[in-house]
Amino acid sequence: MVRWMASALYLAVLATGLYFVAAGLAPDWSAASLAVFTAGLAALLAIEWIREIGRRRAVVLLAARVVLLIVVLAADPGGFARALFVLVPFFAYFSLGRRAALGLAAACLLAATIQAALSPGWADDPEVVSDLLMFFVGLVLTMATAAVADGQRRARLQLERAHSQVAELSAAAERNRLARDIHDSVGHHLTAVGVQLEKAEAFRSRDAAVADRAVADARSAAARALQEVRESVGTLRAEPFSLVAAVAALADGLDDPGFRVAVESTGSDAGHARAGLEALYRVVQEALTNARRHAGADRVRVAVRFGDPGSAMVEVADNGRGFAVGTATGGGLRGMRERVGALGGVVRIESAPGQGTRVTASVGGAA
Repeated sequence: MVRWMASALYLAVLATGLYFVAAGLAPDWSAASLAVFTAGLAALLAIEWIREIGRRRAVVLLAARVVLLIVVLAADPGGFARALFVLVPFFAYFSLGRRAALGLAAACLLAATIQAALSPGWADDPEVVSDLLMFFVGLVLTMATAAVADGQRRARLQLERAHSQVAELSAAAERNRLARDIHDSVGHHLTAVGVQLEKAEAFRSRDAAVADRAVADARSAAARALQEVRESVGTLRAEPFSLVAAVAALADGLDDPGFRVAVESTGSDAGHARAGLEALYRVVQEALTNARRHAGADRVRVAVRFGDPGSAMVEVADNGRGFAVGTATGGGLRGMRERVGALGGVVRIESAPGQGTRVTASVGGAA
């Protein structure tokens, strides 16, 4: 806006000067004066398209404008180029600040008044008084325009900084989400792989069929871990997600005579937000991992319930050794709460030594 406004004023003054020459209204205007007048305005136009990078360059360009304006005014016998001096405080507003711009505006007005006062009887000349008034109005308008333009520039810079901060926060949130995904999925499946390999080693000399089945289950868990890592890194997955099917597959991969997992569900997950369903799946995954790795449980019940509108809940209850909830500081439990809490959901953990553990998580307003 700044460069276009200044350029328009330069062109208007140039057009006025050329009209005076063409109409014969300036008989005393020599070819040399016209050349200086035109070249000065052309130089001013060129300056407007130089980028003012840094305060020093802005001050240098301001000084160049002042010099060129003086040259143009000296070559203008009609004196109408005097109106261009309203641009001096305008540009000073951006390079030197508001106070310096106000000082220059006052100086320009004082200079114009002194020049007018040099003419005898200027105070009784309506044309001279009118010119001074219009010059004052022009200064006021240009200062107001400069203030608006500067405010817009500052607002744009603040908006750019805000966008940058939002981008950084979004990237951090995405990194945290990926970290939780990798921790929950890889940690769970590696636990399952370790358990199955231990089982295979224990049954290798007693029951080859059981050992082979354990190795096959370990291989399947490793394949699922690899698949989930790929999905987490990809982050954008178009295929539909079924919480019931995912939990059933998870339980089937863990279920064996020493660790029985029963799954029940009510309602349908159709129409529920994928982010919420995936968060609940990670809760079930972590709870089952903890039940098998830490609690020594041999029976676990998983309940999945869906309600309206868009509410869902999972409950994982085991018969393990339990623990004092207030002393639990593991990253897995914290990850559960962070993941579900980010979606406005709640995770409840009920446990006590010797009484098993019940983990309940809900999203979307489920009770």
